[in-house]
Amino acid sequence: MKFIHTADWQLGKPYGRFEPEVRAALSEARFDAIDAIGAAATQYGADHVMVAGDVFDTEGPEDRTIVQAISRMERHPCRWWLLPGNHDFARNGGLWDRVRQRAGTGITVLSDPVPQEIDPGIWLLPAPLTHRHNLDDPTDLFDGMETPGARLRIGVAHGSIRDFGTQGETKNQIAPDRARRSTLDYLALGDWHGALKVDARTWYSGTPETDRFQRDEPGHVLLVHVAEGREPTVTPIRTGRFQWIRRNWTVNDQTGFDAECDQLLGSIDPPVTLLELSLAGITSLTDRVGMMDRLENDVSHRVRYLDIRAADLVGRPSEDDLAALAVEGMLGVAAAKLSTRTEASGPEASVAKRALERLFVEYSREERA
Repeated sequence: MKFIHTADWQLGKPYGRFEPEVRAALSEARFDAIDAIGAAATQYGADHVMVAGDVFDTEGPEDRTIVQAISRMERHPCRWWLLPGNHDFARNGGLWDRVRQRAGTGITVLSDPVPQEIDPGIWLLPAPLTHRHNLDDPTDLFDGMETPGARLRIGVAHGSIRDFGTQGETKNQIAPDRARRSTLDYLALGDWHGALKVDARTWYSGTPETDRFQRDEPGHVLLVHVAEGREPTVTPIRTGRFQWIRRNWTVNDQTGFDAECDQLLGSIDPPVTLLELSLAGITSLTDRVGMMDRLENDVSHRVRYLDIRAADLVGRPSEDDLAALAVEGMLGVAAAKLSTRTEASGPEASVAKRALERLFVEYSREERA
């Protein structure tokens, strides 16, 4: 059989660090990912979608979040299996009762550790979380789950897999060899937000819509083909709209910086890119001001979001920089004093650098006016 393995939708995630327009776009993209998953299931002939935890970002989402999730899923003919994770753990009278009240027969909440025969001879073994943090392995229960006449046993769980040498307690820790221990043909895991192969029968799907600056890859789901007596075939399928990328550039002049910008903008789809850019290097004050101007007045308007980290990009006034200010008399005196203080250490030097750059920016702005 074929099915889609996904996890970590985290619907209702607030994205509090962003401006309202960006927050709205990122939130809507997470709902759109449900449609992308449903379309992929139809395209590849997968009758079932296993969601391995953290469907919602919190155990108390707004009604609109629940209704949007259900209505998106019900647009597609596949069967949806939803496992409570650590963000949306199962409890009586909580979130999952609200979901059941609204969901149709195509959506099943796996809030109890009870095996489900999803097709003749094909059993789904769920390990729902009932608390945000569990000290015991939630998949230990798989060993005792009866699956009469099973041709295939598929586990679904949410938690961390670590090497045995890891120090300290790990919450929701799952045995790395759980598939072998519990004779599973496949173990669908959630919690890690990137696609990750643990072994031939154990995978993390990652999130279908990336939500942080950790890796360049957009969101994916996994198309899984399982058959008796064979290792599963696992194929990543892109579902994410936005790409979050992190870049660290060492630059020393405007020409090199512009080349980096041009190359980056030519390699991405700017309107759906969120960029965290860290700059380091020593350059003239003129070039530093020019670099920041391009970022703030060009690149930031092309990409969806730009986070500039330029504390390590040092703008030292060149002779030409100081000469430009010197013609203004008192400005030149102030610039010379600030330039001297930038060579010191400690907070005074940092303040002097910012003041000198601001002086140069304002002077340049007056010159252009």
